[in-house]
Amino acid sequence: MPIPEPDFAGFPADVAAPVATDAPGRLARARALFRRFERPEPSPGRTVAVHIGLFLITLVTTTLAGIQLTRGAVDFLPLDVFLLRGPAMWAEVQRGLWFALPFLGVLTVHEFGHYFTARYNRVRSSLPYYIPFPMGLGTFGAIIRIRERIFSRREFFDIGLAGPLAGFLVAVPLLIYGFTHLPPHNTLSIPASADFTLARPLLYQFLEKTFADPTRLPHPLELLHYPMLLAGSLSLFFTALNLLPMGQLDGGHILYGLLGPRRFNRMVPVLFTGFIFYAGLGLFSLHDDWQTWLYGGPVYAGYLALIFWRVLPRPRQGLLLAAGIWAAQLAGAALLPDVVGNPGWLVFGLLLGRFTGIYHPPAPDERALSPGRQLLGWLMVVIFVLCFTPSPFA
Repeated sequence: MPIPEPDFAGFPADVAAPVATDAPGRLARARALFRRFERPEPSPGRTVAVHIGLFLITLVTTTLAGIQLTRGAVDFLPLDVFLLRGPAMWAEVQRGLWFALPFLGVLTVHEFGHYFTARYNRVRSSLPYYIPFPMGLGTFGAIIRIRERIFSRREFFDIGLAGPLAGFLVAVPLLIYGFTHLPPHNTLSIPASADFTLARPLLYQFLEKTFADPTRLPHPLELLHYPMLLAGSLSLFFTALNLLPMGQLDGGHILYGLLGPRRFNRMVPVLFTGFIFYAGLGLFSLHDDWQTWLYGGPVYAGYLALIFWRVLPRPRQGLLLAAGIWAAQLAGAALLPDVVGNPGWLVFGLLLGRFTGIYHPPAPDERALSPGRQLLGWLMVVIFVLCFTPSPFA
């Protein structure tokens, strides 16, 4: 059955005007006019210098982060490494590279998945910008910049899906390699165990049971000392993070492509409300002392008001929703005191609710996806479930 031509009603008059009677001609003209006011490309020399420079800095910071993580700590980067000499320094750097190279490799494949798919769809985009950070994992990941507006629902879907799918297809073999090349415990020379570990999502547990030698598996608190497993586990976490079905995250693009703008934008406030409810569950209870309420209560109330201010059509409705969520969290803490959420997600909720937004912008061409793309989209939803864990750090 032929796919119906998109309706340009309400779009600029020069696009909607019947200058071409055939559907392909109208689509081509609409696409050209849609993108004609976009920025020109920056100079090639400056572009290369920026991208290579950021990658090299991020390689250094993630290598140092790998050294610190395999020591069993999450802290500022260990600059004391530069005071070492000879074999001692190389041993530390080598351990850091065993984390940095696979971890950055998955991030790179993820971003180039977006990049090449955008190029294939003739959507101008930048090469990946790597983001170094002086503590933790040594990086905030990488991003590409889409330099012109995306015209169709299918393009949103394809570009959004390509990144996490490409990264996932690298992360799984990486974990399999880590599980099939576990060293004997008596060959490791590592510091004491860390006081925290990474949670194991369903896919990690399946691969562990399928490929790992049980006699060589590390204790959960020893995971940080296994850089390949650490890189693979974090790769699954970042895959799930990008697949959260909200806003303009990759998961938001995918679910928007599957459901269309109307159904997606009706569903996403419910998802976001549940996300924040879980994140703040147990943060306050009726049994807390007055100091907790005096100093923490106004801050949390302001946080909820800030992120829900624009979620509903009217600010007053958003404030009422925020108050309702806090009341539900208090009721949950009273009825199930042992069930707690993960306050770390509140930071991510702030980014979504206040800065990037939880809704998805419409595209001029809202034609439904093909059956093959719909199947692939729902497969990515399954991958999200397999890679996601509500409390990534335990």
